[in-house]
Order: sequence, then structure tokens, then C-alpha cells
Amino acid sequence: MSRIHSASEQSRCGERLVGPAGPCGHRTFPRVLLLDLSELRDSLSVDFGTTYEKLTDKVMIRTMLSYLYVCPTNKRKILILSDPEVESSLLISSDEGATFQKFNINFYIMSLLFHPSQENWILAYSHDQRLYSSVDFGKKWILVHERVTPGRFYWALSGLDKEADLVHVEVRTDSGQMQYITCRAQKCSEEGRHYPFNGRIDTNSLVVQDQYIFLQLTTAGRTTYFVSYQRGPFRTIQLPKYCLPKDMHIVSTDEGQVLAAVQEWNENDTYSLYISDSPGVYFTRSLANLRTSRGLAGNLIVDVYKVAGIGGLIIANKKEDAQMRTYITYNKGQTWSLLQPPAKDTSGNDINCNLPSCSLHLHLQMSENPYTPDTISTKQSAPGIIVATAGSFGKDYSSGVVTLGQSFPSLRQECLFPLMLATRGDRISLDEGRHWDKLSFSATPLFVDGVLMTPETENRIITFFGHFSYHSDWQLIKIDYSYLFGRKCTDGDFQTWHLHNKGEVCVMGERQVYMKRKPGTRCTLGREYSRVVSAEPCICTLYDFEWQSLLTALYSGHA
Repeated sequence: MSRIHSASEQSRCGERLVGPAGPCGHRTFPRVLLLDLSELRDSLSVDFGTTYEKLTDKVMIRTMLSYLYVCPTNKRKILILSDPEVESSLLISSDEGATFQKFNINFYIMSLLFHPSQENWILAYSHDQRLYSSVDFGKKWILVHERVTPGRFYWALSGLDKEADLVHVEVRTDSGQMQYITCRAQKCSEEGRHYPFNGRIDTNSLVVQDQYIFLQLTTAGRTTYFVSYQRGPFRTIQLPKYCLPKDMHIVSTDEGQVLAAVQEWNENDTYSLYISDSPGVYFTRSLANLRTSRGLAGNLIVDVYKVAGIGGLIIANKKEDAQMRTYITYNKGQTWSLLQPPAKDTSGNDINCNLPSCSLHLHLQMSENPYTPDTISTKQSAPGIIVATAGSFGKDYSSGVVTLGQSFPSLRQECLFPLMLATRGDRISLDEGRHWDKLSFSATPLFVDGVLMTPETENRIITFFGHFSYHSDWQLIKIDYSYLFGRKCTDGDFQTWHLHNKGEVCVMGERQVYMKRKPGTRCTLGREYSRVVSAEPCICTLYDFEWQSLLTALYSGHA
């Protein structure tokens, strides 16, 4: 199976490819590069896909490559794993793949975890449940601990943990019980270990996320949940007395609160959304009966989506009388409302869909394939814009499905940027979805398998790959949109936009003003562009306060 990887930030690297061997051919279009992937096995491009070099020309010819990693804090550093069925080795580059060094290791790596700030520090998890650490970007490794639970190990976070090289690990003791330990990555002998939680914990229950650490412990069939706030002592999580939880999953821990999906005693295929106070101890229910599904690996997926770029904005799908309906909140779940559908469809025809009997519903699936887009997308750098590529309007979630290629109005009456069409070409909008330019790159329809962009860069290059038919070789298409932008933006190209909740400009205790490009203006923003003009406090309402006394009464049974 072919893999395409893109480095981001200020890296000049475009795509790295690993694909099957075979004959090669290419066909060129204006500002578009179309390549056959069949001969690009183990190849690397540093000019966004215009030219490629074979990685096997840079390393020993018999080295079989398996997985490629790019250091998240230094995009010039690349680490490639060899195929463990052939040999166990690492290929390391510090110059974006111009040169590689090969290092043999005595274990098989299943996954890697890079340190959030130290570019040379890596944790490696092996096939036999051992955790290793390296402080020289994989050249030498030291055993941290044995019998480590898969995926339950975490690096320290700056400002919270005392040592930058501290690791949080869930391990199985000699007696077979699970335990939470911390230690230094290169000094994890018995005398260097610490036990922040006294006693055993449930398997797969350790979660270290932002300011919080979560654990759970089941005794006599009843589960108790614990939280540590800012690395303080563990406290028992308090849910309302009516809840009687069967299961709990952490959804989000940013913005100084915890969002959790809790399955209550009377729920079978749904969960309820709960929101905590700042320390994550007291929770109150925000929205009941959330839609759930299972991923390819059997993992639980709850239909809750936090919108990036705007605090307190959440979208969720709720089950109501065997129907699914999409709700939105602008104030961290204190109040919810249905989505107003557009007045007209893409052909200009009236939709005749009015609240509350008819509303807009969105699919909130996150793609498990890294090369295909999610059905909903937002970015921190584009506040107020929500891209939804699948959904419906009507009485419930399933009626009148609209799919990729047909536009949605945004949820805040802003505009959106639907992604590419899987046909002979694609469409691009420069005025937030109001008008679309059609660009053709092939006389033959292409079945698109994935889309790739290099994030947070000033280039306007999109790469996608697929097949002309189910029997043809893979094709790689590079489209450079830079010719559509004639210049960099100036002050006259922008207009102000006020964040609002149905006309109310005081949202979550702040009056926020942003600068956005005027619709139809064809200019590039540049990396130095600042989007927030002002964020000033405004008069608080009842919704801006945490009702600690009421919460305490609810949990003590005196409310």
C-alpha cells in the first residue's frame, strides 16, 4: 500500500512516497504535475512533488523501508524504520533526507512518541510491550520499563511537570495489577520511580492531557473516576447522583474545563455530554443521548465536535425518538439550539425548511485515513469558518443527504471552503464559497484516494492521488494555485468581523473582533498576518459564572 507524507511549517519538503514497484510514466498539464506512483518506491521530494529522488540511492540498497516519521519540532529531521521482517534498523537524517545514517537496534518498534519541545527526545514502544527512550534522535536507546500498556505513556508538559524528561506510564506489576508510575526517561530504575496514585488502577485508564491526569478504578463492579489538576493530588470525580455511570471518555481538556462523554445507567447506544468546573472534579450534564459509533478498530466514536478558533463553540448529534438531530452551542454547552438550514440550495431553489420541525444536520465523522478529509473541519487560523462536506436538512440526520461537491452555508452565516471533487478537475473558491472556479487537469476521470496539503506554509500547492481505473497504476497530481493570487494583501484588502451569537456580540464574556479578507480579493495573507484585532471583556451574564454552590448541593443530595 502506498503512503504519502508531507512535512509542514517552514520545511521546504513537499511529499515523501512509499509505493509499489512497476513501470513509470507521467503526463503534464499547465501548473499541474501528474505522476505515476508505481516507480516512486521509497522516493523523496524537496520541491513539493516536482522532482523525486529514490531513498534507496541514499542508503544501502537492500534496506527495506517500513514507516517514516518527521520530527514535529524540527522538520529537517527524519526517521525511517526498516521492515522488521528483514532487519531491525533506523535510518536517520538531519538535513531533510539529503543524507541518511543507518543504526541497528535490538527491538522492533511499534510506535514512536516525540517530545513536545525537545527535538532529539523520543519514546519507542516495542512489540513485546517494552518502552525505550532516546535523547539523540534514535541513535542510542535505553529501556524505560517493561509490561507497558499500549498507548498509555506520555511525555512531561512544560510548566506542569518538574522535569522535562519525566514520563507518565501505565505498567503491569509482577502481581498482574496495573499501576501508574512516573520516572525520568533515562533514569527509570526502581529507586527513581514515583507512584502518584496509591494502589492499582484499571487497565487502559491512564490519560495525561493538558493540566489533567485521569484514572479509574473498578471495585465490586462499581467504577470510580479520579482526576489530578495541575499535577496536584488525585480527587474523586463527582457526577450527579442520578447519573450512575457505566463508562466515561474524555472529549476535551482545553479552555480550562473538561468535556466528557458519559454513558449513564439507562443508555445503551448513546452517551451524554458532561462539562466540569476548572479543576475537573464537579461535572454537570450538558446534552443527553449523543450519537455514537465504532471505528475500524472497534474504538468508540462520539458525535461531538469542538470548533477550532472560537472558544465555547461545540457541535453534537443527539438522538431524539429514533431520529438524529444536530445541535450547536456557543457557550460551552450551557444552551443548545438546532441549526438553521440555508434558504436556498446550490441551484437557487427555495429549500422551505424552517425551525424547529426542519433543521440542518451535519455528519461529524473524523477520517481514520490520514489522506482523506474529515466530514467537518475548522482551523484555529480561520475563526468563524466551518467546512462541512456531508450532511442533510430535514426532520432528522438521515433525510436528504448532501455529499462532497455540494456546498453548505456555514453555521455562523460565514462561508466555507468545500474540498476537491473526485472527477476530471476541481473547484476553488476565493470568496468563501460564494462563487467557484472550475479547473480541469485531466481528460479522464480520476478516482481520488486521498488529498494532501502542506499546512501553515505560504505555498498554494495541493497534491492528491488516485487511479484512472481500478486496474491502473497510482497517479499523483500536484496543483499549484499560486497563479490565482497576483499579490500580497494590503490593509485595504481586509474588513472587520465581529464574533456573535445570533446577533449578540458578547460571547463567553468577551467582545472579539477579527480581520478577514474581503470576499473576492485575490491576494495572499502571508505568515505574519494577525487575525485578532481585539478581545475585550464585556458585561457578564448568568451564563458566564460557574455555579459552585449549586453543584455542591447537587452532589451532596441537598438540592
